[in-house]
Formats: sequence, structure tokens, C-alpha cells
Amino acid sequence: MKQWSLLLIIVFILQLGFAQNIICPIQDREAFSARMEAISPLEGAAIGDNMVAIGKMFMGTPYVAKTLEIGATESLVINLRQLDCTTFVENVLAFNLMLLQHKTDFESFTHFMETIRYKNGKLDGYASRLHYFSEWIANNEKKGLIRNITSEIGGVETNKEINFMSTHRDLYPFLKNEDNFRKIQASEKFLNHKSLCILPQDQIEANEHLIRSGDIIALTTSINGLDITHTGIASREADGRIHLLHASTGSMEVEVSQLPLSDYLKGIKSNTGIMVARPL
Repeated sequence: MKQWSLLLIIVFILQLGFAQNIICPIQDREAFSARMEAISPLEGAAIGDNMVAIGKMFMGTPYVAKTLEIGATESLVINLRQLDCTTFVENVLAFNLMLLQHKTDFESFTHFMETIRYKNGKLDGYASRLHYFSEWIANNEKKGLIRNITSEIGGVETNKEINFMSTHRDLYPFLKNEDNFRKIQASEKFLNHKSLCILPQDQIEANEHLIRSGDIIALTTSINGLDITHTGIASREADGRIHLLHASTGSMEVEVSQLPLSDYLKGIKSNTGIMVARPL
């Protein structure tokens, strides 16, 4: 904790719609500036190509879980040096928005990160974070940032009870708080009133031509109570096949899967298919 207290910068932002406090280590503030300089030549290119190019700039970045679980209250955490599968996608999408909207300042980046990470784009406590990735997709589609194209590429509707967080309360320190717990239960209730559309694993290869580089890929699962176990970005590689650009729990760093997506998924016992969202 002493190390963190020396490294953290708490930035208070007063503008409406911005998070009250931002946690950003000095190294990440510097990394932001370097990243903006690196991506500036991409301005004007296709969105999907930019998603992949930005994502590949993170290649080799260590996979680290629970980087957002800092402090006693929810804060907007900016961490460009340590990523999990979701924060990887969020950072890539935020940098892509910087290019699209011709922004270069850190405040715009933090605004985009808050917009992407939280329900309706506003940080309002732990439960406002989009913890379930199917809700992440739905809420960011509502914001106009992405479009869920799963049904357009052969997806089928399925019903599944989503309750992993509330039934595994001990895994989430913030859920010791009763208010947080009740709000997470409310989110789960909302999700359980909606069906999931997934492209089944055995149909991915046949529909692979409909997936574009830069699409966001979410891996659906048979694990009880969970919707999504992993996420990444589609990248059409030199072999002409779609691979997964992701923060991998195998290599423990950001990489492109050696196998094409459909073959990669066959090695995951609990995988049932994917959801696909296209950045707009």
C-alpha cells in the first residue's frame, strides 16, 4: 500500500459527467502520452484496422487480474502497464475514440474510459461498473459506441441465469457492502429478463468471413451463472483467418492467438461460442 500511495495521482475533475476521482500511477500518465504519439499516424484509417493496430501496440503487456480493485471506494483506474482481458479492450476502444474525435488530451481519454466502463457512461459506485460483459456490450451499444452483430452472423438466442457474482459473493470484496450487493443482484435480474444471442462454437468457422478485424469478441461459457469468461479483438492474420488479439491468461500477456479463433476455442472446455460487437 505504501508503494501505491507514493505512485498514485488522484485527479479531481469537476466537469459534469466525469468521474470524481481518477487513480493513475505516474508511469501510466507518461505511458498515455507515449501511446498518443504512437497512434497519431493512424488517424483517418478504418476503425477496424485502428482497433487492431492499437491493440498490437500493447503486445507483451503483462496480464494482471483485478487492477480495478483499488481502495475502499470505486474510482476510475487508468492502468496501461497491466491489463486483464476487459481492460485491454476498454483501453483499445478508448484510444480508438481519441482518434475518431481528434482528441489528444488526457482528460478526454479519462472521459472515454468512464463512458465505456460504467453504466450509461457515469461512475456511480462499484455497482455502476459493467461487470458482466454481455451487459457491457448492451450498454455500450445503447451509447452508440458499438453494435452487437451476433445475430447478423448466425447467432442464436439462448436463455441462461446470470448470478455468478451474487452466488460467489466471497470472491468480490466490494460485495461485503450490502448496498453494492443489492445493486449487483438488480443488475443480474435485469440480465435474466433478456436472452443472450451467441454464435455457437461449431458454427464460428463457417461464419468467420462475416467477422472483421477490429470486432470485439466475447467468449460465452457453460459455467453456471456466467455469461462471458474472456474477451479480445478479432484480427485477420497473414493466413487469412481470424485470430484473437487478447490479454491472455495462458501466456500472461497481450498476444495474438497462434491458432485461428475457431480452433483456439476448441481447446477451452467450457466455451460454448462467442458474441461479436463492432465498434462504430
